[in-house]
Formats: sequence, C-alpha cells, structure tokens
Amino acid sequence: MKKIISIFIISIFSSCGFYSFTGASISREVKTFSVNYFPNKSNSINPALSSVFTEMLKEHFSTQTNLNETEEIGDLSFNGEITTYTIKPIAIKANETARQNRLTIKIKVNFVNKFEEKLNFISTFSRYKDYPVEENFSSVEEIYMEEICKELVEDIFNKSVVNW
Repeated sequence: MKKIISIFIISIFSSCGFYSFTGASISREVKTFSVNYFPNKSNSINPALSSVFTEMLKEHFSTQTNLNETEEIGDLSFNGEITTYTIKPIAIKANETARQNRLTIKIKVNFVNKFEEKLNFISTFSRYKDYPVEENFSSVEEIYMEEICKELVEDIFNKSVVNW
C-alpha cells in the first residue's frame, strides 16, 4: 500500500512539472539559470557585498534546484543592483541617544523566466539587522552582512520559483 501511495505522489508531482522539497516549482522546460554580478550602487560601499551577495544567490540556486548555472542568459536569469547599504540609529532613548543601530541592505532584482513570462518581475528586496550601539561594528560587519544576504537570497528564491 505504501508503494502505491508513493508512486501516486511521485506521479502527481512529475505531471505538474519539477517540484522540489524546498518548495520550488519549476517547469520541465527550464534547465539553466544565470546570475549577473550585482554592483553596489548605494552611497555607502562595502567592498565585499557585491561578490558575497552574487555568489550566495548562485550557490542557493545550485544547491536548491536541479538547474545548471550558465554564463549565457539562462532560462531563469537574475540581474540588478544593490541600492542601499546604510547604518542608522534606532531606539532613541529619552536623552536622544541611540540604543541600537540598524544595518539595512536593499537589492533591486530583475528576474526573467524565459518560459513563463507572467512570473517575471522587477522588485526591491530589503532586510536589516539591529545591533547594540556599543558593539564595534567593524568587528561584526561581515557577519551581519552575510546574515542579511542569506535572508535576501531566500526572499528572491521564494518569489522567483516558489511563487509566493
């Protein structure tokens, strides 16, 4: 009985196109993806941010889908730019001093699905990390930047192939 149920479930998923347990739903025609370098166009520049984000997005699609990365324009393609990299004080106390700072990263993404144009989008994704004002930012900047990039990559993945 378990075999019959398993075969039934597999046939349902395979008849609808590609399905993965990451939630991705990608049509059978899609075989490749491409990610162009995301330049940092924000007023504040973190020299590693563009490379870190671009590589994280490539890695996520490589590990979470069966698609092959290509240097050419892929069946799914991503390009865009980093528009914001800011540190601002928040949680102002009564004496008008900040208790926390917020690192915010915003990324504008142009996604093209060669086979399903209705899924194409141009969107801005934003995430932030709050940290105590007493913390030495230069000692944790890379860690926070990577945490935010992981969240942004997940958001982009979800919008492009999980279709939320």
